[in-house]
Amino acid sequence: MLARKSIIPEEYVLARIAAENVRQPRYTVRPRQPRFIDKNGACNAAHKNIREQGRFLQDVFTTLVDLKWRYTLFIFTMSFLCSWLLFAMIWWLVVFAHGDLDPARSPSFEPCVTKVRSFTSAFLFSIEVQVTIGFGGRMMTEECPMAITVLIAQNISGLIINAVMLGCIFMKTAQAHRRAETLIFSRHAVVGLRNGKLCFMFRVGDLRKSMIISASVRMQLVKKTSTAEGEVIPIHQIDLLVDNPIESNTIFLVAPLTVCHVMDKRSPLYEIAASDLQSQNLEVIVILEGVVETTGITTQARTSYIAEEILWGHRFVPIVTEEDGIYSVDYSKFGNRVKVATPRCSARELDEKPSILIQTLQKSELSHQNSLRKRSSMRRNNSMRRNNSFLNKVQFFTPDSTEY
Repeated sequence: MLARKSIIPEEYVLARIAAENVRQPRYTVRPRQPRFIDKNGACNAAHKNIREQGRFLQDVFTTLVDLKWRYTLFIFTMSFLCSWLLFAMIWWLVVFAHGDLDPARSPSFEPCVTKVRSFTSAFLFSIEVQVTIGFGGRMMTEECPMAITVLIAQNISGLIINAVMLGCIFMKTAQAHRRAETLIFSRHAVVGLRNGKLCFMFRVGDLRKSMIISASVRMQLVKKTSTAEGEVIPIHQIDLLVDNPIESNTIFLVAPLTVCHVMDKRSPLYEIAASDLQSQNLEVIVILEGVVETTGITTQARTSYIAEEILWGHRFVPIVTEEDGIYSVDYSKFGNRVKVATPRCSARELDEKPSILIQTLQKSELSHQNSLRKRSSMRRNNSMRRNNSFLNKVQFFTPDSTEY
């Protein structure tokens, strides 16, 4: 007896079996860690639900400087236009009240302002007074004391508007963050050994020849913590001490420097190992402050390093060399790194077990010797190959007979 044909199509059954046996991915996508400070130094914080908006108007000058350029230029233009129109209307009212616009006036009539016959001419006269152009066609006479008062008021208001708006434009063009564009940081930070201690290091440099006076570097560790009472602190800031022999954060930034933080008992990174680094939701903020030599304005440059941007067991390559009696800086190698022998344990374990450091150094020495042996053997083999190829190309000829 023949088997009865299945009601469900065979194509559907195969597709269902394939869908049920789909392998689950062996890895999970890690959510992107939020940054408190972006790499370019911008603060990644949004201020919402501010009810007291009037506080910004109490400091009008700072508000104007903080505005975008298109709004600043719009306010700059409208402030002059509105003042010209306002005083043009006042001048038109003055000449109208004095009777300068009366067509039936006598020939001996002395006008308050000559050649002002309409609102358009009053507007042109307002511009001439405030900008002090003085074409010579329209001018004020001594017939109207009120006109003298308006002239004084317009001159004073024009000077105030010029001072405020030009000062605002100057401050926007000379803002401190413009100078910070030429202060650069390495894209990655490294953790390596220095004098037998684990150190957190990054590199900073200045592209301009004009120096930053009294430059200082501060580091802060930002992470989410909770207290013993259960209070959650989303942005907990902890200072990181900079390794400096004079016990201060001041640096002399004439050439790129590698700033170091020793991971000792005072450091919040003391108990973090290489395996724990990627699971830590932390961010190291770096702040460089100083006074611009040319302008005297205090500037500040910022950046940050999250756990993914901290490389364990690396060291920055040297970029400053001495050439012809001067120090030359190669900025093409500014962020270059090399791998070095570094214990994968935390700084606390390294202090408790000094033998880990000795074993790491011994392994590094053995690997270095092995690499030297490999290089010497490769050079020897290459030289032997070149000699053999040269001998194969040389041909020896023996003469059969000699002619005298």
